[in-house]
Amino acid sequence: MSGRLAGWASAATWSRVALPAVIVLMGVTFASLNPNFYSATNLRNVARQTAILGITACGQTMVILSGGFDLSVGMVIGLISVAGSLVMSQWGLWPGMVAGLLMGVVVGGLNGVMVATAGLPPFIATLATFSAARGLALILSGGLPITDLPADYRWLGAGHLLTLPLPAVIAAVVFVGCHVLMKKTRFGRYVYAIGGSEEAAVFSGVPVVRYKVTVWSFHGLLVGAAAVILTSRAVSGHATLGEGAELESIAATVIGGTALGRGRGSIFNTFLGVVAMGVLTNGLNLINVSTYYQMVAMGVIIAGAVYVDQWRHRQR
Repeated sequence: MSGRLAGWASAATWSRVALPAVIVLMGVTFASLNPNFYSATNLRNVARQTAILGITACGQTMVILSGGFDLSVGMVIGLISVAGSLVMSQWGLWPGMVAGLLMGVVVGGLNGVMVATAGLPPFIATLATFSAARGLALILSGGLPITDLPADYRWLGAGHLLTLPLPAVIAAVVFVGCHVLMKKTRFGRYVYAIGGSEEAAVFSGVPVVRYKVTVWSFHGLLVGAAAVILTSRAVSGHATLGEGAELESIAATVIGGTALGRGRGSIFNTFLGVVAMGVLTNGLNLINVSTYYQMVAMGVIIAGAVYVDQWRHRQR
């Protein structure tokens, strides 16, 4: 029991003390190197740029808490971007947006069925979806962007609510909703139970298959929302629009302190991980650090975060 308490204390210390301190330190450092970092315009840019990551990371967190992870996010975003844009160009704004959301639910549900019913490891199931989604997106688009979209669509990705970027407002609503869902409902308790010990959850009477498919489907809905918003920002559908989104969402979740495969973590922790990644990326851009070096840094951060998580687990 003492070891478990020590593990919880370690996780709480990281997410509630150390990570916020790192975010503040990065902010102070980047502001000293470029005074524009704290400008209202740049802060709004950070909020807009991290909104998509925030939405996908919420879904990724729920999947990880249930014992899985999703490597198909980026290519599914590309598929939804292309397919939704084709529907939108033929039938209008709302049918295209709804089609994008529904496609996300369907693809997420298929991933859930493969994992929960067919018994495929999440790595294999989502890798297969990654490949299939990429191929379908390229087939539907012919490798070209879909540009014939309604002019009003751009408002979703580039508009403001009062002075706040609309994508950031949507992401904030998603974070609050997911936090309440995971902390205040039976659904959330069951997801934690499944991630902590699926066998124990089965013996406790939890309908594991149904809840895992539901988690993956809800995650797909959030991926669909991210794809719809991202396509609006680009004002066109692209097969490669979400490239790399899967690694970024996993990184934000792990950096926030959510444990891989152990049912430990929270949406709030993921929010801190998203903020940390947003501040880091924006700050490096402002001081003109090459994107290539940023990719190297992100890889090191992911490996380091997973190592720290494993180390905390061994200390229990």
